[in-house]
Formats: sequence, C-alpha cells, structure tokens
Amino acid sequence: MTATLTAGDASTTTPSLRRRFASLLYEVVVLFGVALVSGAVGALFIAVTGHQQDTAARIAAFSIFGAYFTWFWTRRGQTLPMQTWHIRLVTTSGTPLTLQRAAARYAAAYLWFAPGVMAAWAVGWSREQALYAAGVNVAAYGLLALLRPDRQFLHDALCGTRLIDVQHERRPSTR
Repeated sequence: MTATLTAGDASTTTPSLRRRFASLLYEVVVLFGVALVSGAVGALFIAVTGHQQDTAARIAAFSIFGAYFTWFWTRRGQTLPMQTWHIRLVTTSGTPLTLQRAAARYAAAYLWFAPGVMAAWAVGWSREQALYAAGVNVAAYGLLALLRPDRQFLHDALCGTRLIDVQHERRPSTR
C-alpha cells in the first residue's frame, strides 16, 4: 500500500506501512545500543553527584536519542535502519531537513507512545500495563497513517516532513 506524492518536478512514493514498521523495529534494536551511551551518562551522573535521579537520567536519554536522530536526519535524511529499508526523510518540498525541523520531528514523534503511557500513568496502572498501553498506542498511531491520503504519519504532517521510498535510487559507482 503506497501513495505517490508530487513535490515540484520530482515524483516520490511513500514506503509501505509494512516497510516503515520493519524499519521502526530495526530502529528499536539500534536504540538499545544508543541507550548504553545514555546509561553510561546516567551512571556518571550518579557517580559524580551521589544522587540517583530518575528525572536527570530521562532528560539525558531524551537528549542522547534526540542527538542521534537529528544528526542522522540532517546529514543523510536516514538512520541506519532507514538506509537498510530504503526510506529517506525529507521536507514536504523534498529538501533535506534543517536542525530545527529535525528536532521538532523528534519531539513530535513521541506521539507514537506518549499518550498511551500518560493515560496509563493518569489511571495508576503498573509499569507493565503502561508498556501494554504504549504498545497499543504505537499500533493505533501507525495505522492512523492509513486514514491520510498521503499515507504519512501525523508527526510528519505536523512538522512538514515526509518519508519517501528510495529503493530504486541510483547509487554512485565506487569504481
């Protein structure tokens, strides 16, 4: 299920929802490695201050993940999983993202799971129940793209970005 979009003279195709979810699952695996950096920063914070602070660790994780995504999105328009699945992130006009737009998209992408987690927290659910709520939120949020004619996710529509299929893009010769 793909949709064709037109930006100026260039015609681009939105990757299928299946490919975007596959890229998302791969991204989760990569983020485990990025989380190790976040954990090291948190451990250093505890060692230096002597205080175990959940809020500081969460802010560090949010910042490190944000740096990871914004760096890749502004440099190539792709993280490693996006490269593997031949998906690129561009603005709605087809140009590369600025740092500000990449940061806004990163923050808006929390719509994938934050509403489910916040609702679970508001009703006093356990961490396990909150995890299930986040999972349901991810599935529902991803499927909402099917309601949009361009098949883009809500955070992309809000930030003026879109995912495009670069599967048939010609690679420069290395000879």
